[in-house]
Parts: sequence; C-alpha cells; structure tokens
Amino acid sequence: MGTNSVSKLCSLVFLVVFVGCSELIQCSVTYDRKAIMINGQRRILFSGSIHYPRSTPDMWEDLILKAKDGGVDVIETYVFWNVHEPTPGNYHFEGRYDIVRFMKTIQRAGLYAHLRIGPYVCAEWNFGGFPVWLKYVPGISFRTDNEPFKRAMQGFTEKIVGLMKAEKLFESQGGPIILSQIENEYGVQSKLFGAAGYNYMTWAANMAIQTGTGVPWVMCKEDDAPDPVINTCNGFYCDSFAPNKPYKPTIWTEAWSGWFSEFGGTIHQRPVQDLAFAVAKFIQKGGSFINYYMYHGGTNFGRSAGGPFITTSYDYDAPIDEYGLIRQPKYGHLKELHRSIKMCERALVSVDPIVTQLGTYQQAHVYSTESGDCAAFLANYDTKSAARVLFNNMHYNLPPWSISILPDCRNVVFNTAKVGVQTSQMEMLPTNGIFSWESYDEDISSLDDSSTFTTVGLLEQINVTRDASDYLWYITSVDIASSESFLHGGELPTLIVQSTGHAVHIFINGQLSGSAFGTRENRRFTYTGKVNMRPGTNRIALLSVAVGLPNVGGHYESWNTGILGPVALHGLDQGKWDLSWQKWTYQVGLKGEAMNLLSPDSATSVEWMQSSLAAQRPQPLTWHKAYFNAPEGDEPLALDMEGMGKGQIWINGQSIGRYWTAYASGTCNGCNYAGSFRPTKCQLGCGQPTQRWYHVPRSWLKPTNNLLVVFEELGGDPSRISLVKRSVTSVCAEVSEFHPTIKNWQIESYGRAEEFHSPKVHLRCSLGQSIASIKFASFGTPLGTCGAYQQGACHASTSYAILEKKCIGKQRCTVTISNSNFGQDPCPRVMKKLSVEAVCAPTNWRG
Repeated sequence: MGTNSVSKLCSLVFLVVFVGCSELIQCSVTYDRKAIMINGQRRILFSGSIHYPRSTPDMWEDLILKAKDGGVDVIETYVFWNVHEPTPGNYHFEGRYDIVRFMKTIQRAGLYAHLRIGPYVCAEWNFGGFPVWLKYVPGISFRTDNEPFKRAMQGFTEKIVGLMKAEKLFESQGGPIILSQIENEYGVQSKLFGAAGYNYMTWAANMAIQTGTGVPWVMCKEDDAPDPVINTCNGFYCDSFAPNKPYKPTIWTEAWSGWFSEFGGTIHQRPVQDLAFAVAKFIQKGGSFINYYMYHGGTNFGRSAGGPFITTSYDYDAPIDEYGLIRQPKYGHLKELHRSIKMCERALVSVDPIVTQLGTYQQAHVYSTESGDCAAFLANYDTKSAARVLFNNMHYNLPPWSISILPDCRNVVFNTAKVGVQTSQMEMLPTNGIFSWESYDEDISSLDDSSTFTTVGLLEQINVTRDASDYLWYITSVDIASSESFLHGGELPTLIVQSTGHAVHIFINGQLSGSAFGTRENRRFTYTGKVNMRPGTNRIALLSVAVGLPNVGGHYESWNTGILGPVALHGLDQGKWDLSWQKWTYQVGLKGEAMNLLSPDSATSVEWMQSSLAAQRPQPLTWHKAYFNAPEGDEPLALDMEGMGKGQIWINGQSIGRYWTAYASGTCNGCNYAGSFRPTKCQLGCGQPTQRWYHVPRSWLKPTNNLLVVFEELGGDPSRISLVKRSVTSVCAEVSEFHPTIKNWQIESYGRAEEFHSPKVHLRCSLGQSIASIKFASFGTPLGTCGAYQQGACHASTSYAILEKKCIGKQRCTVTISNSNFGQDPCPRVMKKLSVEAVCAPTNWRG
C-alpha cells in the first residue's frame, strides 16, 4: 500500500515508541491512499460545513452538538479574510468573527476541524471573501503569480496559522484541526492564467507547507496540486473522482446538500435519498472523507452576501436549517447512513473492493479482509425500476437509484432510498408583538456638501464607495426650454440609463420615476422609461444600488459596478441628448446612514413622524422604526417582510441583512429523487417571494424595548411587518414492514442468528412540546405524503387508537410495525406500512 514519506516516518515512530503522534510535530495526522490517519489509525470521516459568521456565538455550541449527534466527526469552515482584516493591518476577531472561540467550541464537543484558509472562499460571500481594499493595492492582480497579491495573501495566511498555533489548535499541538486548505476551487482559473496560474498555485502550496502546521493541506478542485498537498473534489457527486497520485486519499470537500437562493429565484431542495445515494456511492468506490456543504448554512447577516443577488438566507436545504433547527428527514436519514458506514469502517480502510455485476444496472462492491471482516454495498443505478438481485446466494430487493449497505455481507442495515425517520413540518407562527411605527423620509431634495463631490463623467461605483455602502447617488441637471414639444401635448421624452449593476432608482425633481434591476446571471441592465420634466432646470438623481459584490471569477481587480453609461435623453426636439459627459455630483450612501439612524443611540436624533401608515401612500426611500419586547420562549424568531419592497433591516443597531420581496420565477413540477440532481430539478416557491422571513437571533434581543429599523427603497407597508417564531407543528413518519434497521445486523453467535427485530415508527416533537393529537394514522396501504395522507384499500381499524394510546401527551413515542400490535393482519400477503401524522404543541397547551 503506497504511502507518502511523511506518513511512513510517522507510522514507524508510532510503532517504535508506541505513543500517540499528537506529541510529535508533523506526525499526528498523516495519510495514505486509503484514508486520513489520526495517530496511526485510518478513519472514515464525516464532516459538516458550519460557517461561524453565518450564525451567532450563542448558537455555535448547539449547532456543533447537533452535528455530532448526527454522526459528524469534523466541522469545516472557511476563514473569511474581509471580516478579519477590514482595513490593512487592522484585525478583527470578536463576536461572530471569533474564530478561536469557534474552534475551541468544536474541541470541547470532541470533534475535529477542517480549516479552509483560502484566503479566497467563494461561498456566495461578498467579493469572494477578499477585502475590497485589496483591489486598490498598487500593481495588484488577484490569484495569479503577482507579487503584491502573493505578499498580501501570505500575510493573511500566516496571521491565521499563527493565531491557531498560539492557541494550540492544530492536532499536532493537541487541538482539533486535522486538515487545512490553501486556495479554493482554483483549477479553472489556473488554466485560464496558464503558466502564471500554475506558478501561483505551486507557490501557494509551498507557502502553506512552510507554515509548519503539522497537519495535511488540501486544495479542492485542483488536479495538479503538488505533493504533499491533497487534491479534492467538490460537487453533487464525486464517485468518479480520483486524486492525482495513487498514495493520496479520496476526499470530497463539498458534498452539496442543496443549493443557494437568489432573489427572484426559486428555492432548491435536494432529496435526502439522492444525497445519501451520492455519499454511499463515493464510499463504495473507496472514498474516505466527506464534507457536507452545508450542514448548517445559516444567515448572510449585514452586507455579507455576494453573488450578487444572493438572499439573506443561506439555508442551503441543509440538515440543520437556517434557524438552527433539525431538518427532518434529511438529518435523521444521514445519521443512519453514517452509523451504517461506520459499522463497515474496519473493512473499508483495510482493503480495496471487489466489484461484480449483479445485473445491467446493478453492482456489488465487496470489502473482505483476511481477518474475517466483510462489508458489501449493493447498488441499483436504474433510475426507474427496482431490481431483485442474487448476492451470496441470497435475494435482495433494491429500489431504483439506491444502495443497500451490508456490514456483514449478509444483512441490509440501510438503503439510501428507504427513509424510515420522521419528517418534521415547520411553520412560522405569530407572536404577540404589535409594532407602533414611526417614519423618516430620506431627504433627496438637497445634498450635504461636505460629503459630495462633482466631476465630469460617470464613475465606477466601487471605486467611489469602497463598498462602505450599497448606495451611490449620481446627480446631474438638465435645462428644458419652454418651447419643447412634449410640454405642449407631445410625447414625453425617454430616459435611458445603462448600468453595470445591480439596481437603480430614477428620481426626477425628487419624485421616483422608475426602477430597474439586473440579475445574478446578467448584472448589466438598461433602464428605459418616460420622464416627466418641467421647463427650466430639472434635477436627475440616479440612486445606484449594489446587492452584494460578485464572489466568483477572475481578475477581481478589474471588476466594476454602478452606472457607467451611456445615460441619455431621447425624444427632445434636438433629438438624443447624451448626459454621460456632463458634470455629475456624487454622494456615497444615504443621509440616514450618515446620521446612523440604525443605532439606538442615534435613532432619536431626528424628528420621526407618527401617523396612520395604512392610510398613507407608501413612499420610497423611507426609514421606519419601532420598538418591541422579546417574545417568551426559546423558539427561533424571524421578521415577516411580505408587505415590504426592498431594503435593509437592523435590530438594536445590528444588521439582519438585505430584504427584497422579489417573486420567484422557475419551474416547480415536483421532484423525483431518482436520477442525477441539478438545482433546476427540484424547485419550490414559484410565484412566491424568494425570501419572506428574516432570521432575528435571540441573542441580539433585550427583554424589552428592542429597536427595529427598516430602510425601504421602493415604498412597502411596514404595518404588515410582524415578528414570528419558527416551530415544529407536526411530525410524520412512514415505515414499512421489513424496513432495514441497524438492530437487524445479525451477527452469527455460536451458530445462531439473533432474532429479527420489527421496524418501528419514531415520532419526536421539539423540546417543550408534546404530541397533542394524531391527525392521521393508518397501518395497511396508506397513500400520499406528509401533510396529505389518505387511507388506502387496506387499513387497520385500530390504527388511530393505538397511536393515540402510545403517543398523546408525550414528547416522543415509538410504535412497532407488526400485525400483533394492531390486533390482526388487515390484509394478509400484502406488504404493509404505517403512516402517521402527529400534531405538536407546547406542553402546557390546551386545545
């Protein structure tokens, strides 16, 4: 078995002195072609991405412990350069950016960590995680063989490595970090740069190795990563991936659990049957390390979302949802998958599989060791038909697009397509918070001369704002002669504004005349609209709005946004009037931002207007504020922004993020788990706002008098804003007779197999809740899915009574799937199942 030289040395030391490698720098974590080795032991490792800035420190421990309970061994996170070094040489590691605290929380939980330093992260994060000031370093060219860039990148990488070393957080020091990543998904860019790209990639790898972390480094999607750096795979499937050297392990750094959302797009869900199939397929082919991206996606607080047009929610259809609640059945089904694979671990890391064809689309991968361990994976790649296969003189039924796991090469303990765990239905429930709103109009009729400047021509937005604000005003004026035809019954002139992105609001003489928006795929757009002007001087004010800077691509130093023109009036008596090279006055940001209206300390510095908002015509560019008390309980909270247009939200001065009630367009035609997954395959929410609810962290609230500030660009109705709590309202389960279960792993004991254990339905409400009623129960041949079950032709009349007896009033209950449990067999010689939907309610609830 081939090993790298470091691995050979460590194995020798381990055998000779018989001590853990954790005390020997460069020795505690190594690898060979089969797996990552920790203290000399090969491991099958499951990892989950949890990004520390996308949740709050108060959430971290709960998220990490839930991941651990879900069978995760490793927590993976990127390191976000722009939040840690907001200005050159000035570092920030506090609050949500306290990466040391995050690593130590992982360590206390008894888990490992994978630190993806980057420093480029992509991650649907603003500017790909690069600080915008980097764009203005003289002579810089991003992510290539460029000295100014390499100098800055090395400085940050060494800063992070030094911080981790100082806190003894690498496994070589007894800490949790077993892997680090340098660069990120660079392969495509490397090829575009040619020799300069290869030189940069090689330099980055060598630079990282020289930091002396004592743990291996990886590069994802980098086919020519130099030794000893491990190249790894990202994608929906990675079973066809092989590392670039035969002595490196097969690692999947991003197994995509779902997909991100963009304003105006649909919500993407990846069926857990397909995700489990992809993972099992990777393992059966020899993979040994899998990281779910994301395991908890979290929230793009503030202006951190990149893209552009990425939503504030980064839920990602992950096993733990945006709010920190377990998403069933994804979480539970993967947990059972992890347990099943760990039962095979000894065989998987010891030998290579023997592959045999069981049919046209069916295969067996068998891992059999000389010491007697045997594990088998039986796969059916057919996307439409189940298959009955003969393996080891026994018959096995394989659903389409599924893999069965046999830890003893005899008994199926798990099938990727057979989901036996519960499905939890979440709802946003109202709280008692009623807001009394006050408003303040953003003054657009005059400018603060101290914060403006005037120049000839149109300027690129980021060069002006340095990303200090989403907003940049472009203001000019035109003189209209009283003799113009449109003033005497003719057709109004047309204003045409070409923008490189991302949105623009057009004001003529202080009145909103129209708006236009790009998309994530097409950031450039053109506004065309009739404009009503008066004789004399007319003020044209264009508010250009960024919606997160791009996060993927090359040549960051040349990226631009804002109104680069042309800007022109058409339809005047003189014909076309190009305004592009007139004098333009610029103001960065909003007056409300300059006055810090979002802060509790400054919110009272202006005169807010109290009135019956419902009776008013909604106004654009308006600040709204209200005070509220924190609801009782510990359920996660969110703001329902359905009645609003577009803008930003702050709670007690902290930014919840951007909101935008953009309605989703797409194709929502249901979803079959079988067959290759792509984001366009399983879409939800067509015709609904892409994002309606915005996470309000409990830790940001005081018991009383919390300040909510909303800036509305378009003119929404704040009286429709409400505070809601996210709660499990019902749980469903559907389990058939002979469902594969880990308890039925029959180990031969003195020639006798253990007795068969009947499968069970497990129902569980959240803490503080209990099962209040049984909405549906049928043992037989029920039809439908969770929330829409129906009785089939076969139904045990005792179904409701049995479930009510065993479950009502309890937080969790278990019901065995057997004829005797339901009195008698309701339909002999028919495969039966039990389908249940139970209503969850607070324990002290009275119906």
